[in-house]
Amino acid sequence: MARKNKLRKFAEVHSFPNVYECYDVRQPALVGPGMQEVELKGRWQVQHFHNGYPITLELACGGGEYTVALARQFPERNFIGVDIKGNRIWKGAKQALQEQLPNAAFLRTRIEIIDSFFEPGEVDEIWITFPDPFPRASKENRRLTSAYFLEKYRLILRPGGLVHLKHDDPDFYQFTLDTIAADPRCVLLYHNDDIYAEPLLYPELGIQTLYESMHLEAGKTIKYVRFTI
Repeated sequence: MARKNKLRKFAEVHSFPNVYECYDVRQPALVGPGMQEVELKGRWQVQHFHNGYPITLELACGGGEYTVALARQFPERNFIGVDIKGNRIWKGAKQALQEQLPNAAFLRTRIEIIDSFFEPGEVDEIWITFPDPFPRASKENRRLTSAYFLEKYRLILRPGGLVHLKHDDPDFYQFTLDTIAADPRCVLLYHNDDIYAEPLLYPELGIQTLYESMHLEAGKTIKYVRFTI
């Protein structure tokens, strides 16, 4: 039954007008609705969103709760949720369509090749919300705030563009701060190891994903880092 449901979601995603997918990391190309190949690099605003609003990515977006909520909260900005799991993206994409949010889209791909789909400076901000912390030292480079990934973000982010991390894991939080401190090009703008201990400095921090709600119920504190690269 679970497999059947997963296959149904995959099939439905192929018809969504707000989802684009990459199937081969060795030869990156995107397909959109109806499995038609499409070239969006440098054209997201004009070809998909049909506006000139700045673009924000949510990396490892999962079910897309943050992407959808940000799109709802900031109608004058465009948001793209990025994840490799199509059955996860289905949830956020479907909700965005039901709520008629034209400024929310989704991209199914590996983040390692994110620069294949955006021109330099095409992205205005990046959100990283509760990704896998990869606690083993041997997998440090797979952490989405590692030096390896910051170099990837530099290829697409505008100069001075913001990167946001929201997470519950204290080691991942400290790793991010250490990575920023070790890179002279990074500028740490704000960080907080317990955002709900005081009034929120930024209202968008009040958006809670399913995972965040679970972490809070388990008594964990939520951390936030805001920086430029």
